[in-house]
Amino acid sequence: MIPKKDTAKDLWMPKRRIELTYQRSLRILMRKLGKELKSKNDLADILRALKKYMKSKEFQQYAYAAARKMVTSVFSDSGKTWRTAANVNGQGRQIYEALRHEMETTPIGISIRDQIEKNAELITRVPGKVSEELTEYITKRSLEGRRSSDIAEELHSIYPNMLKNKVDLIARTETSKASTALTKARCDNLGIKAYIWRTSEDIRVRESHKNMDDVIVFWSNPPSPEALEGEKNVGYYHAGNIYNCRCYPEPIIKLDFISWPHKVYYNGQIIRMSRKQFESIM
Repeated sequence: MIPKKDTAKDLWMPKRRIELTYQRSLRILMRKLGKELKSKNDLADILRALKKYMKSKEFQQYAYAAARKMVTSVFSDSGKTWRTAANVNGQGRQIYEALRHEMETTPIGISIRDQIEKNAELITRVPGKVSEELTEYITKRSLEGRRSSDIAEELHSIYPNMLKNKVDLIARTETSKASTALTKARCDNLGIKAYIWRTSEDIRVRESHKNMDDVIVFWSNPPSPEALEGEKNVGYYHAGNIYNCRCYPEPIIKLDFISWPHKVYYNGQIIRMSRKQFESIM
């Protein structure tokens, strides 16, 4: 962590350009699928084409390549962030050495492979999910008495948005998740036990996440931001690890630059702690 909060925010915030590049790659992939579907005028042919494309070797390879490029970009970019933070915090040698050897270490290597495989799988499942939604739509419209030819025409105006919305959600959510996962893996490798939850600090931030802003969180104990605000509990997770979340973790490299007392998530609640109290639970 570095002295000025604004500088820290700029330093650790995931780079938007990586998400946008990933989004463009996925849209290109889905446009190729759209072109194939456009030539189909029969309902069964449209659904068969979706399933065939999903299982094609070309699609599988492109999905894996797009996922690998995104994850390795996050990995490379965050490495620069860690090196900058190391210099500012006076722990350059320790972190430089860890970064130099991190591909040989189990936590980093496993995290990278897991993120690539997970993202590739999410991409390849998109046609199947669209096929399921189109099948439901076909059933509903058929029960209403619509002709097959009319329904097929309607599908051609529906599936492009379905494909776009699904890949955009993957790009937004999974880039952030990959960033958090790699940050955690590096923290594990360096013995860093906690981070500060940061939000993007704009009007789109959820109320439950605003409540988490500037709160210290232990990697071993993720919170449920919603439950803390009396909302429906949707699970326990770290910054950036839920759909459409643009929050991110700022690793606590050094305690000296934190203003004390400070908010800490501990025992299921957010409390203010002195440095001495915090060190006693580290």
